[in-house]
Amino acid sequence: MNTPSAFSRLPLAVIGCLLLTATLRAQTPAIPVNTEPAFTVIPLGVRGGLDESNLSSYMVAAKGGQDYICLDAGTIYTGIKLSVDNGLFPPPISAILRNRIKGYFISHPHLDHVAGLIISSPDDSAKNIYGLPSCLTVLKEKYFTWESWANFGDDGEKPQLKKYHYVPMEPGKELFAAGTPLFVQAFPLSHGNPYESTAFLVRNGGNSLLYFGDTGADSVEHSTRMQAVWQAVAPLVTAGKLKAIFIEVSFPNEQPVKSLFGHLTPALLQQELQTLAHLTGAGALKGLPVVITHRKPVGNQEEAIRRQLLANNPLQVKLIFPQQAHRLDL
Repeated sequence: MNTPSAFSRLPLAVIGCLLLTATLRAQTPAIPVNTEPAFTVIPLGVRGGLDESNLSSYMVAAKGGQDYICLDAGTIYTGIKLSVDNGLFPPPISAILRNRIKGYFISHPHLDHVAGLIISSPDDSAKNIYGLPSCLTVLKEKYFTWESWANFGDDGEKPQLKKYHYVPMEPGKELFAAGTPLFVQAFPLSHGNPYESTAFLVRNGGNSLLYFGDTGADSVEHSTRMQAVWQAVAPLVTAGKLKAIFIEVSFPNEQPVKSLFGHLTPALLQQELQTLAHLTGAGALKGLPVVITHRKPVGNQEEAIRRQLLANNPLQVKLIFPQQAHRLDL
């Protein structure tokens, strides 16, 4: 004998209401995430060493704007020249260097992140250099000195040419990037513990872009610095307001842990993204642009890194492999 279900015993009016509610829910679209670009990024250099003409450096502006900050400065002149050649900027090159770049945010003072700034400094205009105090100290005491180059800063050895003004950043405290509509926060990273690097969170209105300088994974560095960054940006991810993550993957998975020297592999990147997913829910990362920086051009490593990342992307982030002097709208 068939026993009537609980549903079948409900009054017809109640059943009708339930069916109508279910139908309306099915037809209600999800809250749309703003997919309009908020940033223009011009990669002046994308590689992680060896090729001095193509080292880490990214010009970032509010979408539609012409006033850029530079996130790291490994290559400047060559990147601008190629950008002019590609039609991204009108000539002359000197005008882009002097007038479009309003300031430099340096993640750490390794040469592949500052060489372009140093070499271009005689032809540059007055502007700010931003960074954590540990980074600015090296610029003042090691690079912008009269023994190694010339002191174009407003601190350190005398005489001081005062072209560049050093702006120390306090971790987690947002500051205004002078000459632009952008605001930037700094987060300390571990790049071969205890050596310090930086992640920069760049904000344009209600949207943000996250840029990592060189960094190791927390599990390798015995650190919680990546975790702190993920905790800070998780609400932006869930709200659909984080437009992209720029993060390094320097070596393929075959690189021994003892030889990582404070860098990531594809597997370690996935490990870190899973940490973020635990805070946001895995679905929140689907389609999120993740721009892979700092691949080291040794042998076929760049292609190996690309293949390994594409083969293991369980969170379905949108992997982007930037090219020098090719614009990104994010």
